[in-house]
Amino acid sequence: MRILLVEDDSMIGEGVRTFLRQEGYVVDWVRNGELADTVLSTEHVDLVLLDLGLPGRDGMDVLRRMRARKDGTPVIVVTARDEVADRIRGLDAGADDYLVKPFDLDELSARARSALRRAAGQADTIIEAHGVRVNLATREVALDGQPVNLSAREYALVEALMLRPGQVLSRAQLEDRLYGWGGEVESNTVEVYVHAVRRKLGSGFIRNVRGVGYYVPRPGQQ
Repeated sequence: MRILLVEDDSMIGEGVRTFLRQEGYVVDWVRNGELADTVLSTEHVDLVLLDLGLPGRDGMDVLRRMRARKDGTPVIVVTARDEVADRIRGLDAGADDYLVKPFDLDELSARARSALRRAAGQADTIIEAHGVRVNLATREVALDGQPVNLSAREYALVEALMLRPGQVLSRAQLEDRLYGWGGEVESNTVEVYVHAVRRKLGSGFIRNVRGVGYYVPRPGQQ
């Protein structure tokens, strides 16, 4: 999953980015509102962590412009503004959640997982399909009850497809979820990870639509 971190404080930004990358997320970090608005207008991200007091363009304006474009990407406002009125304005402007600084990184991770599940229409932390069980909270994967060890990018691929069963994701869409800015993407990167996942979870687990992309069948779908 790809997260856009919008934070102008270098210490906070570096700490959050490092932590979330260790959690297995692809994290891109921008430090002003103008650049955040440009990225959100032109690129796909799965979640936005948005500070409000930003140079260039206030975070609240970034949020309003997102929603005016009908951009439903989940947004967690992460800010030092702790007045109830500020929280109400943020939520009314379209934020999905509101976290006040200073915050615990584990709580931020839990809120991120919750926002991503809601965006995918997934209420539970457990996803199951075709004998594969994924725990979104612990990032553990099992096949027919037996634990399976996946690399961070193999897991990201499985999570992206299982959160959208039956939906075909193109190679470009999957690359967005596996790599951030500066990540070196080879022409056959997605195919390499698909092959690795099929080897561990079964040859029929991930299906290919030639020239279009990949999908995991819905439960009961052949």
